[in-house]
Amino acid sequence: MQAEETSIEEIQVQIRRLNSKAGQMKMDLHDLAEGLPTDYKQLMDVAAATYEIYRQLDELKQHLKKLENAK
Repeated sequence: MQAEETSIEEIQVQIRRLNSKAGQMKMDLHDLAEGLPTDYKQLMDVAAATYEIYRQLDELKQHLKKLENAK
């Protein structure tokens, strides 16, 4: 059971870190969108990076929920 708790704690730490990074990526994407058409060539890269962060965050949250429900 201790290993499971550690996993939950580790996932919670990862989620907090990704939440912070996701918030920054969202702001970067927002700033880029507001400045369009300037720097439009960066749009796909920034959008893809933002999508990936949120995808990882969603995956971790689902995994955490499964671990917590298994307790």
